[in-house]
Amino acid sequence: MTMESAAPAPDLRLETEKKGPTEVLVRCSGRIVSATTPHLHATVRPLILDHKLVVLDLTTVTFLDSSGLGAIVGLWTSGKRNKCDLKLIRLNDRIMDLLRLSHLDTMLTGDQEYFGY
Repeated sequence: MTMESAAPAPDLRLETEKKGPTEVLVRCSGRIVSATTPHLHATVRPLILDHKLVVLDLTTVTFLDSSGLGAIVGLWTSGKRNKCDLKLIRLNDRIMDLLRLSHLDTMLTGDQEYFGY
């Protein structure tokens, strides 16, 4: 397993860890907002092209706004087009509530035990 770190954007840090030939985990730290979504896209889109499963670990994401949510939905859509599942794990209560209100909770969240993370 290799640990790679993408260049930091203001208020968002992303670390990728390959979990096998077809899976990758992206640990997200900080804020996923309009200013940081280009960094999220630049890191995750290439992973979608090369993997069957991309898991975003949101343990230390402190804030997610509508732009961030839109970016995640866009990545999920891109994943579906490329036969890659994008899943979110370890969401805090505020982010989970936002997903529930948007009716995206069942589409985007994954069972971390199932993924072995």
